Amino acid sequence: MAKKANKPSVDKVVKKVNKEFEKTSSQIEALINDALKQFDSLQNQIQEPVRKLLKEVDELRDREMKRFNDEFERRLGEFHDLQNHLLDRLGLASKEAKKEVKKAADKASQKTPAKKSGAKKPAAGKAAAKPKTAKAKTPKPKAASAAKSPATAAKAASKKPAAPKQPAAAKRTPKPADKSDLTRIKGIGPATATKMKEAGITSIDQIANPSEADQEKLQAFSKVKGFSTFSDEAKKLS
Repeated sequence: MAKKANKPSVDKVVKKVNKEFEKTSSQIEALINDALKQFDSLQNQIQEPVRKLLKEVDELRDREMKRFNDEFERRLGEFHDLQNHLLDRLGLASKEAKKEVKKAADKASQKTPAKKSGAKKPAAGKAAAKPKTAKAKTPKPKAASAAKSPATAAKAASKKPAAPKQPAAAKRTPKPADKSDLTRIKGIGPATATKMKEAGITSIDQIANPSEADQEKLQAFSKVKGFSTFSDEAKKLS
C-alpha cells in the first residue's frame, strides 16, 4: 500500500519540474527576445549616425574633388595661355631678328665690292713702288765706289791693318783661378766646402799640399766620399 501511495507523489513532482522548466525556458526565451530587440534597436541607433557620417564624407570628398579639378583646369588654362603668349612673342622676335639679319647681309654685300676694289689699288701701288725703291737703292753703292777718290782709297788701305785688334784682346792675361773655391775639386760639394772653410781649410793649396795642421783638419772629412782623391784633384788645379 505504501508503494502505491508513493507513485502519485513522484508523478506530481515530475509534472511540477516540467512546468517550472517550461516556465524558465519561456522566461529565458522572452529575455533573449528582449535582448535581441534591444540589440536591433541599438544597432539601428548606431547605424544611422554612421550612415550619415559616411554620406557626409562622400559628399565632402566629391566637393573637394570637384574643386580640385576646377582649380587644376583653371591653372592649366592659364599655363596654356602663358605658353601661347610666350610663343607668340618669340615668334615675333625671331621674325624681327631675321629682318635685321637680312638688312645687315644686304649692307655687307653692298659694301664688300667697294672694299675689295679699294684694297686692290693700294696693293698694286705698293707692289709697283717696291721695285722702284730697290732699283734706286742698288745703284748707289756702285756709284759711290766708282766715285771714290785716291785719297779715300789710301785712307781705307791705311785703316785695314788696324782691324786685327781682336787677337790683341785675346792675348790678354787670363784672370787667376779662384783658389778659395773648393767646389772646383772633384768630389767636394757646396755643403762640404762650407764645412771645410769653417774648419779652416780656405784654399785649394791647403788640400794639395797640406801642412800638419791642415792634415789634422782634413781628417775630419775622411768619411766624405772620394776623400782619398781630394789631394790629387787639388794638385791638378794648383
